[in-house]
Amino acid sequence: MVELALTLPVLVFILIGGADLARAFAMQLAVQNGARAGAEAAAIDFSPTTTEAEARARDEMARTPGMDSAAPTVTVTFKQADGTTNCLTTPTVANPCFATVRVQFTFNAVIPWPLIPNSANFDRQTTMRTIKGPGGP
Repeated sequence: MVELALTLPVLVFILIGGADLARAFAMQLAVQNGARAGAEAAAIDFSPTTTEAEARARDEMARTPGMDSAAPTVTVTFKQADGTTNCLTTPTVANPCFATVRVQFTFNAVIPWPLIPNSANFDRQTTMRTIKGPGGP
């Protein structure tokens, strides 16, 4: 009985810590999948817009249980290959247009653990070449 009294708090601590770690991993995957889905939506759409790409990213993140899809910051940009010049209305082979979706999210642990950070910043970005420029021809 004494052994149980001594080991039970440690086992509960490990169990809850593992669940929190699994939750953090799931949120990190949701952020990564959201960035990919948003960039993919912009890449295959014939008239991509920042609103559509952001909505697709948030829809993908909403599929993860416990994830509030309104919490992450989603940034969508359409730039040429140099990463700074805005896209032309109609991209060409010589001047392609790339959609970049960046998702930033701060994860907070359920329980404030001693000696362990209680939050983590997840920042994922995906870039894909688009068929048409933003807003279409």
